[in-house]
Amino acid sequence: MSNFYTDTPSLKHHLQHPLMQRIVELKERDFRDKDTFDYAPVDFEDAMENYEKTLEIVGEICGEIIAPNAEDVDHEGPAVSNGRVTYATGTQKNLDAVRKAGLMGISMPRRYGGLNFPVVPYIMAADMVSRADAGFENLWGLQDCAETLYEFGNEDQRQRFITRVCAGETMSMDLTEPDAGSDLQSVMLKASYDEAENCWRLNGVKRFITNGDSDIHLVLARSEDGTKDGRGLSMFIYDKRNGGVNVRRIENKLGIKGSPTCELVFRNAKAELCGERRLGLIKYVMALMNNARLGITAQAVGICEAAFREGYKYACERRQFGKTIISFPAVYEMVAMMRARTDASRTILYETARFVDIYKALDDLSHERKLTPEERQEQKKYAKLADAYTPMGKAMSTEYANQNAYDAIQIHGGSGFMKDYPCERLYRDARITNIYEGTTQLQVVAAIRYVTTGAYLNQLRAYEALEYKPELESYKKRLVGMTDTYEKLVAAVIEFKDNEYLDFMARRLVESAAHCILGYLLLSDANKDDSFLKSTDVYIHYGESEIRKNQDFISKFSPENLASYRQEQNFTLNT
Repeated sequence: MSNFYTDTPSLKHHLQHPLMQRIVELKERDFRDKDTFDYAPVDFEDAMENYEKTLEIVGEICGEIIAPNAEDVDHEGPAVSNGRVTYATGTQKNLDAVRKAGLMGISMPRRYGGLNFPVVPYIMAADMVSRADAGFENLWGLQDCAETLYEFGNEDQRQRFITRVCAGETMSMDLTEPDAGSDLQSVMLKASYDEAENCWRLNGVKRFITNGDSDIHLVLARSEDGTKDGRGLSMFIYDKRNGGVNVRRIENKLGIKGSPTCELVFRNAKAELCGERRLGLIKYVMALMNNARLGITAQAVGICEAAFREGYKYACERRQFGKTIISFPAVYEMVAMMRARTDASRTILYETARFVDIYKALDDLSHERKLTPEERQEQKKYAKLADAYTPMGKAMSTEYANQNAYDAIQIHGGSGFMKDYPCERLYRDARITNIYEGTTQLQVVAAIRYVTTGAYLNQLRAYEALEYKPELESYKKRLVGMTDTYEKLVAAVIEFKDNEYLDFMARRLVESAAHCILGYLLLSDANKDDSFLKSTDVYIHYGESEIRKNQDFISKFSPENLASYRQEQNFTLNT
């Protein structure tokens, strides 16, 4: 039997991180649920055992049901008729399996029917589901919208909606419109208060809505008359049972075909306010998007893993010139780099997830009692780290997913271009990851302030101060050198005091910081487990060369050179 948890030892490695002790302590609140729920853990060891057993179940479902269904789902896809969506046959089987296993709402508190899992094991499940079928992850993973309901909804809404998610109902976040993509301040879907019915009514169109015919929707809408910016937007909950929203069409997409991406028409749809008016974009969507970006990072890691395995397997089987093609340096270099990218993406995913776990658990605890000064400081520290690592992780892992998928096809040669092998589907599925929930370019915009404020550099110096095995000291010295170069690059760009020049160099600076951080995280992994040593070696070689490339570009490029790149530059086309 194929089990995506037990066949991936790195998952267990990350689950056993020392910070899990603190995460479980905060999440379980002295294990107070043990007297109310018979499935609640009684101590740390019991909690970890629960996570492992559940992840084994997820791994089995992924290996035995979701992955075998993926090709048929990709071919069949969802359909729309009379304003309603019908999932592909395999997608429905997948949903039935995860519902039967109780895997919906697993991060929600037990009082709502959830398992009260921390972010780390939940994201591990997303990692595995994505490896099995990235399109299905878009349905299963949207249960994460329940986190927004939990954080900002009132208790009545939690009882009515989160319990339904935990019982197996699906969710969607309805943000994008035909004229409002990355610029969500331009959202114009109208929310009007109905005095007679004591409810809100939604009218307008939403586009590119993942799982748009879900049971429960979180909808961003303009509630304040006369406004045109983010301050006039609020968040609403729409219940499909009330009617008023129809699917006009399903987009015909390049990839993730099992996930219905819908255009929705709201006609006087009944809805209720979530949280406070005017905070829809400013506060709630920002939280929702951060959750979603972590989920897309997990999706990218799953695709990285799947692409690596497809490429490695084929390279070991395919024979040319009397030997398997993995024997050729051009191929084994690609395979080694694919493994390193996967391990690097996974290590920043779980580092970020741990940061999120601690700050969110402390934030939740603050609603029960006043935090101590030490707890407030801890909450602030991990919230800052989570905010810094989320865009970096999303940017790097999604680009690596695309590269791994590309390389998997290249290893397959002409066969990879055919639908006979899964790498063709992986290539198409990967392409959206560095676009939705904020393009790589927007992740750089979010991350650059942590370059200029020194947040990344401070964390790098913290990694530098850790103790490593003597045999790893040579890698540490190289990482120190990479960090020193990165620090000089930042100073060289900032000294011009030119915002346009900083924006132009932002990607190079963020990537340079990321290569250092990913290198240190892999070194930390290798410090505990020798199986990560090869990826550490490969990645540090790669990171050094990339930083040198950025150094060369920046040293030869001044603000005066920007004129050649500006949008208004007139280009001559030879026809």
